[in-house]
Amino acid sequence: MATSSRAVVEEVLRAGRELDIEAFVDSMAPDGYIEWPFRPAGVPGRLQGRAEIRDHLARTAGSLVTFDEYRDVVIHETVDPEVVIVEYEAHGTVVATGAPFVQTVIAVFRVQDGQIVSYRDYLNPLPLAEALAGATAVP
Repeated sequence: MATSSRAVVEEVLRAGRELDIEAFVDSMAPDGYIEWPFRPAGVPGRLQGRAEIRDHLARTAGSLVTFDEYRDVVIHETVDPEVVIVEYEAHGTVVATGAPFVQTVIAVFRVQDGQIVSYRDYLNPLPLAEALAGATAVP
């Protein structure tokens, strides 16, 4: 039985929140990509392919912020069965300072054959930029 696009997206969201890098990467198609159209300096605009995504996550996951929960999650299944749009607030902690962190996200996924071929993450860049600035500020 084929896995629904919604179920694939729900799994990648869980894996991202829990820092389960292997499950996250396994949800991606071999040549799938992640894009961040709006991002602060230092955050890549695009990662393509499982190896590049795995390498980036292994180096960065949990190093700047950690996420405890996603709140107000709304999953929109579209008329195109491959496309799923998700809105949510990511609540967590800035690792360097222990300060609370809230990130508003809208993400657009395209799923083919049970794997994500594209993941466009339209996050609000301001909280991340503030966390980056706070983490590098000299007391």
